[in-house]
Amino acid sequence: MSAIRVVVIDDQELLRTGFRMILDVEDDIDVVGTAGDGDEAVDLCRSAAADVALMDVRMPRVDGIEATRRLRAASIETRVLVLTTFDLDEYVFDALRAGASGFLLKDAPPDDLVHAVRVVASGEALLAPSVTRRLIEEFGRTAPAPRPADDERLARLTEREREVLVLMARGLSNGEIAEQLYLGEATVKTHVGRVLMKLEVRDRVQAVVHAYATGVVAPGA
Repeated sequence: MSAIRVVVIDDQELLRTGFRMILDVEDDIDVVGTAGDGDEAVDLCRSAAADVALMDVRMPRVDGIEATRRLRAASIETRVLVLTTFDLDEYVFDALRAGASGFLLKDAPPDDLVHAVRVVASGEALLAPSVTRRLIEEFGRTAPAPRPADDERLARLTEREREVLVLMARGLSNGEIAEQLYLGEATVKTHVGRVLMKLEVRDRVQAVVHAYATGVVAPGA
């Protein structure tokens, strides 16, 4: 299995170096580039064929939110892990809207950073559930009304796939969903893959955002 290719985009050289040192010692993670500005993010992610971008939110010239938008607009498949200083930073709402796959506090322990990179690379689960859940629910409250295309994508889901989506939106892991629905974990993983494909989203976080935004799950439920 090939290593997870990571780029680090942060305007503070000390942080870029620190993140690189933490990640480079892992056998399954390879830091393939760094940048100090969001303006460089698209070219770096494309040229480095990055799987995950650690993206600071607040940077001069081009911030992490605009850089994330540009990655999505360029159809670059790099998953963005937003780095933020505050657990309810107002910018994180915009980052989710822009297409970020998750976020992590900058003061998180090194083990959490390594785990977060692996999680985002696999699309397996939400990050920092206690905070991300609130962010996604807020997204659901403020999202625009669903478009016909959203309803059409939801209609593609089978009853079982819709059940899986609801449990994903409640923050359950594949193992927990398997236990809840009396299914094998491999079967759940297959269902999750089909949900992502039918909803035309990149990963689990975006599927959950879609569930809240289209009313499949009500905020606070």
